[in-house]
Amino acid sequence: MTDLSHKLDERARLAAVHRYDILDSPPEEAFDRIAAMAARLLKTPMATVAFVDADRVWFKAAHGLEGVRQVGCEPGLCTSVIECGKPMAVRDARADAVARSHPLVTGAPGVGFYAAAPIITSQGHRIGTVSVMDTRPRRFGPQSAAALADLAALVMDRLELRLSALQMLQEERRLREEAERQQAEVERFATTLQRTLVPPALPRISGMELASHYQTASSRHVGGDFYDVFALDHRRWAFFVGDVCGKGAVAASVTSLIRYTLRAAALHQDDPEKVLEELNTALNLDPHHGGRFCTAVFGILEPAADGGFTVKVATGGHPPMMLLRAPRPGEPARVESVEVYGMLIGALPEAVFSSTTLHLAPGDGLLAYTDGLIEARPDGGGILGHEGLQQRLAAHVNRVSREARISAPSIVADTIAMLDTFVQGSGDDIAVLALHALTHPSEAAEEGPVEAELAVDMAVGAAPPSDL
Repeated sequence: MTDLSHKLDERARLAAVHRYDILDSPPEEAFDRIAAMAARLLKTPMATVAFVDADRVWFKAAHGLEGVRQVGCEPGLCTSVIECGKPMAVRDARADAVARSHPLVTGAPGVGFYAAAPIITSQGHRIGTVSVMDTRPRRFGPQSAAALADLAALVMDRLELRLSALQMLQEERRLREEAERQQAEVERFATTLQRTLVPPALPRISGMELASHYQTASSRHVGGDFYDVFALDHRRWAFFVGDVCGKGAVAASVTSLIRYTLRAAALHQDDPEKVLEELNTALNLDPHHGGRFCTAVFGILEPAADGGFTVKVATGGHPPMMLLRAPRPGEPARVESVEVYGMLIGALPEAVFSSTTLHLAPGDGLLAYTDGLIEARPDGGGILGHEGLQQRLAAHVNRVSREARISAPSIVADTIAMLDTFVQGSGDDIAVLALHALTHPSEAAEEGPVEAELAVDMAVGAAPPSDL
């Protein structure tokens, strides 16, 4: 390389070249126009916008130089302009002691005249040239030098605009990646927190099978729906399904309070209404629950003499459960809406709740759910509603009772399948808990505890989905 490589500021100059990220970039119309303008103004057949790297001169634009993208850093032409630092010309390249050995002079295109002005950054670094060339010797005057200097300044302005745009794109990309990273962290946090608010597995209850489904309206928010099933003693079990007003961290904290309050109250209260009353008192006394209220259904299961189960259940502002009756001799299978009315839990200190006692005969099922299920929209229009859900469940139980039997997994599986066919969902969280009193103990599946996974059917070995 020439003496240029030995200058003390060569490292800074090369850093300036690379700062603009211009080397080996694709053609750009703005630089092509400047090269064409240089050729037109100085009436030459060839013109270039070039940048000088450590070991090459790379042409960003090359007007009239077909197939030439770069040359070496031999002295005499572009590198001499960089060293000079001002417009210069080689009027007769073949007669010039330095330029006559340059490859562009000795080979194609056979340069006979060369003139250029350096492209200089605001820090004074000479990073390239705007040059014109001809195959024959020519004159070069002050006006031509000024024209090339102006075009070189125009290239520098374009480089600064281009650099600003690149920096903006890089910043936008960085911000987008950061936003995506934060969103992923939020989703991971929400999913992790959500898993602490639902049981990791449903228990095994002799004579009964359970299945559940839970899905949130958004993976970025912690849902406000909850459910649980747990033992009270060696014979009795409790279950609940509910929905906290709102979403997010505050709703999650209320959900946590609700779950543990219900579990604690159930251990010393035999009456489901009393359990809800304790929960109502806890929500109204807690200064941090932010005025949040909830709806819930709470029930106690106890084996009945006929092999089924007695279910005493209380509700507070919650949608009615669905009782799926297995077919009896001379009677078809049917679905009954369990209408038990109670006030919202946590809204008023003196809220009143109601209860009822059900009998789940062998083969019968019970479905508890949150309002996200009945607020789903089958056709994008009106919501499914209690009646719509009851009708679809009735069609399900009559079909499966002919083919096999009602089961908790099949109820949940068909409910999920129904939601998947809807044009528009509810936009709300959905929790579903199905209970089924087995006709014979041998009907129980041989799987272990039912694993709970968010937004998927939680019943292992559930029947294949079908239209509900």
